[in-house]
Amino acid sequence: MGSKFAIVSLSIVVTLILSLAPKHQAELTTVEQAPNSDGSVTFLVIGDWGRRGLYNQSQVALQMGRIGEKLDIDFVVSTGDNIYDNGMKSIDDPAFQISFTNIYTSPSLQKPWYLVLGNHDYRGDVEAQLSPLLRSIDSRWICMRSFIVDAEIAEIFFVDTTPFVDDYFLNPNGQYYDWRGVSPRESYLQTILTDLEMGLRESRAKWKIVVGHHAIKSASIHGNTKELETLILPILEANNVDLYVNGHDHCLQQISTSQSPIQFITSGGGSKAWRGYYNWTTPEDMKFFYDGQGFMSVKITRTEMGIVFYDVTGNILHKWETSKMLYIDLDFPL
Repeated sequence: MGSKFAIVSLSIVVTLILSLAPKHQAELTTVEQAPNSDGSVTFLVIGDWGRRGLYNQSQVALQMGRIGEKLDIDFVVSTGDNIYDNGMKSIDDPAFQISFTNIYTSPSLQKPWYLVLGNHDYRGDVEAQLSPLLRSIDSRWICMRSFIVDAEIAEIFFVDTTPFVDDYFLNPNGQYYDWRGVSPRESYLQTILTDLEMGLRESRAKWKIVVGHHAIKSASIHGNTKELETLILPILEANNVDLYVNGHDHCLQQISTSQSPIQFITSGGGSKAWRGYYNWTTPEDMKFFYDGQGFMSVKITRTEMGIVFYDVTGNILHKWETSKMLYIDLDFPL
């Protein structure tokens, strides 16, 4: 009897200690991004671009500059595959300037660039692409594995999705991948999942956006990424994420299903595109699909979010908007 009582008492004490413990803060690095003076946030999203200006990369960059000036953007988001075909060879690799600095020259694009890694980036020297030393070459470059951009009304969670994909480990098809900083893989992935869940749960931002290289849902050649559907999607749905934005498939698309409140957005048209592939069995879910080059813009206020897709000539291909109620605490006299 006494032994059972002691065990129950210990359980109560442990539970009490846990409940009183200070709330653990998310481990993801947070970058503060000031919004506009009116509190709004506007940015461009580009993916799969770094090809030394080829495959219409330069033309897309030109239109990004024009739209960026018109919208007075605050920053640019890259969904990965920043340097083709095999990432950077070293910190001194001229591909960085040839594919980035010398291409995105418009005045409106001289803002912070927040970048996530893609699978092609992992084929080179990952540590070089992640190195803060690149900022001494081009101060716009802010690239980390997984991190948060806090723009007050919106928080953007960047997730390193490449290590989630089994095929890169099991069937690399003769390709080299730089897994330094990732091994042991299971521990690395669990840390990302824990930090992402914690960061989303603790976020008080009006809008939550998650950016990764690989698609959760896609009608193009790579299709849905089953590992992200299994491991990441439930976390996003449980924490009121508004958009999941990716690249990897070289197209522009918006998918919205009745099973999920999240908008699945692909912006991977930064250079090589036109793959001629489409496979989606529920046409009512496909809000927009374009198999060519282009990019997108996102504008966010406290109550509204709007996205716009553009092609390589700057023409608007598709628009989508949504809104949220603005809740204000009212002080009523008693």
